[in-house]
Amino acid sequence: MTDIRIWVNGELVDADTPAVSAVDHGVTVGDGAFETAKIDRGAPFAVTRHLRRLDRTMAGLGLPPADHALIQDGIRAVLDGVPINFGRLRFTVTGGKGPLGSDRHDSPLTHIVTAVEQARPETQGAVVTVPWVRNERAATAGLKTTSYADNVIALAYAKERGAVEAIFANTRGELCEATGSNVFVVLDGTVRTPPLDSGCLAGITRELVLEWCREDGLEIVEEAMPLDVLEHADEVFLTSSIKDVFPVSAVDGRELGGPGPVTTAAREVWARHAAKGIDP
Repeated sequence: MTDIRIWVNGELVDADTPAVSAVDHGVTVGDGAFETAKIDRGAPFAVTRHLRRLDRTMAGLGLPPADHALIQDGIRAVLDGVPINFGRLRFTVTGGKGPLGSDRHDSPLTHIVTAVEQARPETQGAVVTVPWVRNERAATAGLKTTSYADNVIALAYAKERGAVEAIFANTRGELCEATGSNVFVVLDGTVRTPPLDSGCLAGITRELVLEWCREDGLEIVEEAMPLDVLEHADEVFLTSSIKDVFPVSAVDGRELGGPGPVTTAAREVWARHAAKGIDP
């Protein structure tokens, strides 16, 4: 843990030093929002879009707006010094100190920024479906909150089965999302992905893939699909801030082989546009 750079409410702190109150609502009830951005060659990617999504989550939770300037100070602080070649930048904003129950106090928000170097993702990987569902009608549907226990359980389930990600259906039995990724399938040469009303998160990489692929003439359709579309899709890929466009090599043991031609085309679109700047 000592390699993680940590900044809390204006101060750099050591990983082993207590820095957040034991009664912070982010600790006691998971009352907070967070964003994860890729660090590539020392620079964070798409921070402006991540800050906008943070605003949507804070509003959805009924919390006051996060302080963007303060977060930017934290980002500069954790990225100062030896450059991180590739890694993870996370900024978290909680409701601040609160009661042990679900009620809130009118407390200042807690702002946290962390950064850590990590290995680049594998070039492809397997996924499994899980027996739990996303509730597309939940109060937190589509919000990136700090209440992540469902994802922890599902990802552990996937790792136990040799997969890198777990795929959820929603309560209607439709394909929804992975624990930290959006999912795309290729059927008869057309890329399809669940719409936001499926309950999936509006991923930043998902958003950019939709924009850039459509701009370059690669058709992508947002539509509801049954979970079993994964049983006969020609290709499957994930998108996330760390994985970018990530080819799926197998689904529930069904081998898909190497990246297919449509996935490869989407990856090429991503690489070409992403190379134009760090804050698209």
